[in-house]
Formats: sequence, C-alpha cells, structure tokens
Amino acid sequence: MAFILYPIIWACSLYTFVLLARVVVDLVLSVMRDWRPAGAAVVIINVVYVLTDPPLRIINRYIPPLRLGGVALDLGFIVLFIGVRMLQNLAIVLLQV
Repeated sequence: MAFILYPIIWACSLYTFVLLARVVVDLVLSVMRDWRPAGAAVVIINVVYVLTDPPLRIINRYIPPLRLGGVALDLGFIVLFIGVRMLQNLAIVLLQV
C-alpha cells in the first residue's frame, strides 16, 4: 500500500507548492500591473498556470467568486487548496494504519 500512498503524498506536496506559486504570481500581477515576466520566469509562470487553471476552472464553474464590494474572493482556489491538503493528510493517515 505504501508504494501507492507515497507518490500521492509527494504529488500533493508538489502541487501545494505550485498553488502557492500561483498565489505569489497573481499577487505580483495584481500589485504591479505593468510588470511582464521575461526569460525563464515566463516558462515557470506558464507551467504554474497550466497546472492550476484546469481544476480551478472546473471548481469555479460550480463555486463563483464571493463579491465583497469591489473585491472578488476566489473561493475555488481555497476549495482546491483545502482539498489537496485533505487528500495528502488522508494518505498520511492511511500510511500509518
């Protein structure tokens, strides 16, 4: 069973870092609107978006952003992040049993 659970734990950890990179990229792009990445940053940001956009689009289809005045809070991202962490914790618990 461990040969199945260890890759799941590893993939969830890696995807968590990708999600955190998405937060950083979105924050930088929202604060510095005129900044455009160049060189290796373009490739890294493209990989981050390619890995995070499909699940976020699916989740956002069912859970729309929460409007708070002029700001929209993306609940889909929060749901995806919590879901990945729960899957990782479930795999860890199953590994210990």
